[in-house]
Amino acid sequence: MITKRIIPCLDVRNGRVVKGVNFEGLADVSSPVALAKFYSDCGADELVFYDITASAEGRSLFADILTETAKQVFIPLTVGGGINTVADFDRVLKCGADKVSVNSGAIRNPALIEEAAKLYGSQCVVLSADVKRVDGVFRVFAKGGRENTGMEAIEWIRAGVERGAGEIVLNSIDTDGVKGGFDLEMLEAVCNVVSVPVIASGGAGKIDDFITLFQTLPKVDAGLAASIFHFGEVSIADLKTAMKDHRIPVRL
Repeated sequence: MITKRIIPCLDVRNGRVVKGVNFEGLADVSSPVALAKFYSDCGADELVFYDITASAEGRSLFADILTETAKQVFIPLTVGGGINTVADFDRVLKCGADKVSVNSGAIRNPALIEEAAKLYGSQCVVLSADVKRVDGVFRVFAKGGRENTGMEAIEWIRAGVERGAGEIVLNSIDTDGVKGGFDLEMLEAVCNVVSVPVIASGGAGKIDDFITLFQTLPKVDAGLAASIFHFGEVSIADLKTAMKDHRIPVRL
């Protein structure tokens, strides 16, 4: 049986890890290099590194910080932020990333997903979707959750997988940083239309939120979180022990 993955997320701005609520009010947390080493050493299954202002600021991802971070990590590393061309894929992979996450760049140019999948393989292409309810409809947001694209999210994600995305990260803006549990309704809607791995992001506040996620939606492959790990509210070791106790397949 495939084990469920636990993935800490490093949201990086100006070379520092930050965290906010509903994508706003960002507060400084730590150095991405130090935090990456900590998570790699303490049992995380993978790590995600987002340069969260690269797209909004119209610049490339900070390659030097990424390279230093990648040197500390001995688990799969997914990197995103300012990915607009296959050349950006190439640059990030050469810095040490294993997978590349696209969001705003794919919204501007959906063909980027297909081009990257052909060059590097679908397993390397992660479609990250920042989604929020607008008048009861799941809408895709761009530029770090700042801009409503007007696109219906479930169809956008389904089409992204058709184009070659090998994994989906679903970021619920509605639950981000609120710590009230993952957005099960939104996740179920996505799981119903794709057959690739789906990573749940946004809303984890305690160990039970992960247990509920995996028990309620067995199709979800991984749980991603930031602040509860960064601030020591939940340890990865304790979380994995609890998952095992609830007979959820996990790598200890």
